[in-house]
Amino acid sequence: MTHINALDPGASPLDYYGFELRRYREAAGLTQKQLGEILNYTGSLVGQIETARKLPTPEFSQRADAALETGGQLYRLVDLVLRSQLPAWFQQVAELEARATEICTFQTHVVHGLLQTREYARAVLGVLDQADLDDRTAVRLARQRIFEKEEPPVLWLVISEAALYQEIGGSETMRGQLAHLLSFAHNPRINIQVLPFSAGAHAGLQGAFNLYRFDRDPDIVYTEGYGSGHPTANPDTVKDCSLRYDHLQAAALSLRDSAELIRRLMEERYGEQRGSGGDPVA
Repeated sequence: MTHINALDPGASPLDYYGFELRRYREAAGLTQKQLGEILNYTGSLVGQIETARKLPTPEFSQRADAALETGGQLYRLVDLVLRSQLPAWFQQVAELEARATEICTFQTHVVHGLLQTREYARAVLGVLDQADLDDRTAVRLARQRIFEKEEPPVLWLVISEAALYQEIGGSETMRGQLAHLLSFAHNPRINIQVLPFSAGAHAGLQGAFNLYRFDRDPDIVYTEGYGSGHPTANPDTVKDCSLRYDHLQAAALSLRDSAELIRRLMEERYGEQRGSGGDPVA
């Protein structure tokens, strides 16, 4: 007989998800193997998710909702599950992202997590730590679902030109990441400006920061160190960073010129290199 782990649905969002998945599956009269076959996953994976040993994905949740006729319950729950897997010090930031009506971010070295591709995120997260890399990448990408809301936040990104030159994950990964940034060129809610090298000394020399704005709550500034985050609603700090952000936007290239620079870098720096015979070379 298959051993069934006892789950405490109140232990964590992941345990609750597993408990609910098992409850829906058993109500449908399906074994783990049968449900796996319907969803095009293995029965083993279903079992691991039910026993909180494996993270569910949004795709798995959508398929399970359809097969088990849950009314979308698992898909709604998966956001909470994935957010709960973020480092404890970062969970508050994910909540700020989910509640904000406007996010203004200045990035010096990397593309912001809300706009990272899977390959780029995996390369960033894999530095010094390859453990559970697939799950950690999925958790980071899940934050991007805030743009699927009926009223998604407006995102303004000012990114240093240096971050576009920093080759993370190899040329192919960078080409895909820059193409992803270009895909937002006609999205009025996601606006990307490049701070060029020619800007010289600028208002963001002290480092990257995020500014979150809300309908009814005070603005919050967030800065980050190694393994720690520092959100603050201090009015003086918010006023200072708001002024700095205005100056960064003024010093940055326009949206159109930024897109042109990104496109040129994608083609010239990260485009396929070809040999004399026209064949791609490494």
